[in-house]
Amino acid sequence: MSETDTAVVTTEDRTLPAITYGLYLLGLVNGLTILIGLVIAHMNRDNAGPQMRSHYTFLIRTFWVGLGIFLALGVLIAISAIMSLVLIGIPFLMLFLALWGAVGVWFAVRCIVGLVYLSQGEAYPRPYSWLI
Repeated sequence: MSETDTAVVTTEDRTLPAITYGLYLLGLVNGLTILIGLVIAHMNRDNAGPQMRSHYTFLIRTFWVGLGIFLALGVLIAISAIMSLVLIGIPFLMLFLALWGAVGVWFAVRCIVGLVYLSQGEAYPRPYSWLI
């Protein structure tokens, strides 16, 4: 018997991270499923192997960073909407609405890139990064 015959290949379950990525992407349309995905990621991160733990960490950070940016832009949009009554806020309102949409694109791209790494059976290489 050769040495390669006795090697044990361990694979981690990729189903729940894939479901969580799907819930995040679906949540861009309805909002609620992102919260369900966040709960799944938090519940399974500690019990997951190192590869899937990196995906769960990435998903959790994606949610919290995205939420922080969305809330900050929401405040700026509200202030700009009030300031648009005197016409000075209209350019700022348009700028912040465009940034709000860009954050949605950022969120979707992060989820898609995470799905690509997951489908290849790889750990997410930079789960703590702010970009991709």
